[in-house]
Amino acid sequence: MSQSETPALTSRTPWNERLSIGTKQALWAWAFLLVPIVFYVVIRFWPTLHAFYLSLTDWNIVGQPNFIGFENYVALWHDPVFWKVFWNTFEYLILGAPISILLSFTIAYFLDPVRFCHGLIRALYFIPFLTTAVAMAWVWRWFYQPVPIGVFNNILATFGIEQQPFLRSTTQALPAILVPAIWAGLGFQIVIFLAGLRAIPETYYEAARIDGAGRWRILFEITIPLLRPTFIFLVVVSSIGFLRIFDQVYNMTPQGDGGPLNSTKPMVLYIYESAFDRFDMGYATAQTVVLFLVLLAITILQLKLLRSK
Repeated sequence: MSQSETPALTSRTPWNERLSIGTKQALWAWAFLLVPIVFYVVIRFWPTLHAFYLSLTDWNIVGQPNFIGFENYVALWHDPVFWKVFWNTFEYLILGAPISILLSFTIAYFLDPVRFCHGLIRALYFIPFLTTAVAMAWVWRWFYQPVPIGVFNNILATFGIEQQPFLRSTTQALPAILVPAIWAGLGFQIVIFLAGLRAIPETYYEAARIDGAGRWRILFEITIPLLRPTFIFLVVVSSIGFLRIFDQVYNMTPQGDGGPLNSTKPMVLYIYESAFDRFDMGYATAQTVVLFLVLLAITILQLKLLRSK
């Protein structure tokens, strides 16, 4: 074949045969990624961006949104109930996340060396995480009832201690709701911590014992540092969960109003009331945007702090 015929044959070669192997692999990768990308753009990203627009409107679901600018945000700034639920939400986070992480790690740490019925014990800890939140909340609500119905007040009465108002108190209601919320998430966190503990090579512990390291030194210099990725994951997930708490509050308070006097009402419940009780979708969406920005800021801050050396 003469050299003059080579360009003509090359021009007639199918385009896919002229691609390199690396280019073909990249095209196949993007082809498989196209479905989840379209899903996230349509189902996730577009509704999120649309929510920012709705927060600038006055909308009651049935009519057309009327653009009003930042009036919803100005109303939020001057709304005392919003600031009350805003602080309640952070109180759930500040109290709930550290306690749940500490409890779950402690239980997992002492459960890891146990070999007798280890699977059964782990399953028993995981059952609360699988329990329906509504059913669990109503059971705990029954626990907190006055004598002779409430289990806790009956126990207090047995020891001659005055019964407590619990869910009927402006100071005790939020901790009373926080207890079952922490209890419900312990199983998931314990299982994750157990997986992290099992992933640590035993040779590290053997070398530390040969060097004469005690149990506490091994814990703080080997176990906890090597569990950093696990801590990062659980802290972020737990924080998001407590900032979005809803089921326990809605089902454990009378009429699901977050009482008494809004002492337990979180932002998600206030958003729900604004949207589906008062049909003020623009105001509810503005609160959603604020909650989204708070979640984003806290998540980024936690990742930076926990990943810093």
